[in-house]
Amino acid sequence: MLSPIQITTSTQVVGGFNGVTTAYWMQQLSQNQPAPDIETYKLFPADVDNTWTFFLYPNTFQNLKVMIAQAEGAKHNYYVAIGKTLLAFNLAITTDLWNDIPYSQAFQIPKIMKPGYDSQESIYGVIQSELDSALHYISLGQTVLPVPAGDDLIYGGSMQKWSKFIYMLKARFYLRLSKAPGRTASVQADSALAALQGAFASNLDNATVAYPGTASAESPWYENTLPGAGGVVMAESFVDSLITRNDPRLPILVDTNRFGKYVGRPAGAPTANNPNDYSSMNTFYGGYLPLDKTNSTGAAAPLYLATYSEQLFIQAEATFIKSGAAAAEPIYQAAIASHMSLLGVNTTDAQTYINSRPVLTSANAIEQIITEKYVAGFLSIETYNDWRRTGFPVLTLAQNAFVNYIPRRWPYSSTEILTNPQPQQQGITNQTPVWWNSAP
Repeated sequence: MLSPIQITTSTQVVGGFNGVTTAYWMQQLSQNQPAPDIETYKLFPADVDNTWTFFLYPNTFQNLKVMIAQAEGAKHNYYVAIGKTLLAFNLAITTDLWNDIPYSQAFQIPKIMKPGYDSQESIYGVIQSELDSALHYISLGQTVLPVPAGDDLIYGGSMQKWSKFIYMLKARFYLRLSKAPGRTASVQADSALAALQGAFASNLDNATVAYPGTASAESPWYENTLPGAGGVVMAESFVDSLITRNDPRLPILVDTNRFGKYVGRPAGAPTANNPNDYSSMNTFYGGYLPLDKTNSTGAAAPLYLATYSEQLFIQAEATFIKSGAAAAEPIYQAAIASHMSLLGVNTTDAQTYINSRPVLTSANAIEQIITEKYVAGFLSIETYNDWRRTGFPVLTLAQNAFVNYIPRRWPYSSTEILTNPQPQQQGITNQTPVWWNSAP
């Protein structure tokens, strides 16, 4: 069961509608289509049905529950550990999008047909508990065969790397609650820094899913940027920010338009007659190049679930909270360098760019750290979480916006509303913040 669950997580959850919506709202990508659309914040309950009703609850959560139970019964401890890690990973994505969600009563059909909702605060407790349990099962070892190997599409059965991934996730989720009601940034930063002691050591530890690039096995971002996806191009604010900063990552992330220029589309702008007036996403993260139809290298691009550069940005922010800007500076610079190295930017150009960035101060540190994390987290759902949590990067409302705000959450699935009506669904709009985002 492991491989299909990992593919669902990678292709349908991280690289699916979740990832596409985030990329539009965070103005990294744009769609050359008339407004209103997803890019201009038109999101209805029916739009999220597939994610909730198929990919998350049955295909991921229910299958993980079955896999974990079978593995526990057979003493396949490593499968239990991987299953619990994936459960925590997907639970975080789900609660971050919807806030309160069904969980503790959600997998007891037919005994419970209308499961109640667990609070987001309690779900975050489950997430950390499942990650701790995963570490416990790794520590037990496994003598019963088989052990995870080729069926583990993320780490090929390396439990050392899974352990590092778990600690990285613990830090990610601790820092997520830095402004949550009843939490303090200092305590959350302490917890994150403690977890990072066991986390990634380099880009070699990045959590990725590889795609062969063959038919029906292409990278999801290749599929997301094919012509049939409706003219997906680069967004103006993202492209212009790279140009303004003389960022050497520009040609790696962005392809030129039909005139050989780097031009992004303004979010929500009127439709261009030719989408190739705008730049396309380059192939490193999986982009399809419409001006070079012989180039399909993006089809074999890996999908990133977590990276060493993200981890270093987490460490930089937590260090700033605890020890100030001067202590965070070298970690912040290392985070930028790590992403540059991942993309293959030569060290001289990388250092020139790093030297050009403003020195961190008490006034600018969070903005600088999160804005650089936004570039290094290109296409990551984490950019949306960071924007909600910190307000950075600073974004301008899309033209022709369907609503006059960037949504703070997703609406509940129409199928869920019809079949499992719950109090938490009432009075909720896309502008209602989730629990961890609701403190002043």
